[in-house]
Amino acid sequence: MQADEPVTILTVAREAGVSKTTASDALRGSGRVSERTRETVVRVAERLGYVPNGSARHLRKASTGTIGLHVPEVLTRSSYYMSFVFGVVEQAARHDYDVTLITSGQRRARPPRVDGLVLGDPLGGDPVVESLMATGLPTVSCERFPGARQADGVVWSEHAQMLARLLDHLRSAGSARPGLIVAGDESDWAASVHRGYQDWCTAQEVSPLVRRVSFDATGEEIRAAARALLGGAAAMDALVCAPAGAAAEVAPLLREAGAGVLLASCVDSDGTRMADPPITAIDLRPREAGASCAELLFELLSGTAQAGTERVHPIELEIRASTSS
Repeated sequence: MQADEPVTILTVAREAGVSKTTASDALRGSGRVSERTRETVVRVAERLGYVPNGSARHLRKASTGTIGLHVPEVLTRSSYYMSFVFGVVEQAARHDYDVTLITSGQRRARPPRVDGLVLGDPLGGDPVVESLMATGLPTVSCERFPGARQADGVVWSEHAQMLARLLDHLRSAGSARPGLIVAGDESDWAASVHRGYQDWCTAQEVSPLVRRVSFDATGEEIRAAARALLGGAAAMDALVCAPAGAAAEVAPLLREAGAGVLLASCVDSDGTRMADPPITAIDLRPREAGASCAELLFELLSGTAQAGTERVHPIELEIRASTSS
């Protein structure tokens, strides 16, 4: 064998002294191959560094070897979604699959050439999401889709419950009137956060202090929402920011106001960890969430999971100096 000759199944067969079919069956663990022959072929393959041709394998299975990943275009700037994407890509690589990224700015005349889809926090009313879900391709969503259709599999987190835990922490730190900046209910995540806040306020007999912003709100729009809460008739002594990056945007404003307002975020990031002081935040563990969504999709594709499967993705509360009393 020449030094630069690619190692193929024919190379392995020739070196092992068997036919191509026997070598293929031995490496796949199928066919009528004796254990001694199988061991010989495997040993030769390992010595030569043989790697199966993934494209050919997918072709034999009538598979594209690719899954699609959709994230809302307005959220692609978020570090959360970058981590989520990496989680999906890493898990797909473990299954020898590629990932095609689809955003809401891409209008398609035909379905994407993929075996299945992962939808990252799909927004209700997004026409691209609606069209993707109508393709009939196996689909997994991170959080539920707030529309008529539902994905075949869902990975979701207990955001309302975790927000209640965060608000309880703020109360123990001395807060009596926490406010909330939240995006609209187009997202199941944002709707869960909003619902959790309203339920907590009802249980604690506290009047809600809420300002909504759009999903693609600018820093100035977020700061304007914070000013409105600070300038309201009710005295706000803590602020929870739901949108990613919002807490870091309003931190300087709160310091300038000198009102001693506690600050927390519903999304952890480098910005919340490195702020001065570091900001208490809910760690949504996006990389692990992406991997969980991809893995559930592969289980649906292989038939080891049934349509309608839902899994809870654990999230964590990281308490930091911004909520010290």
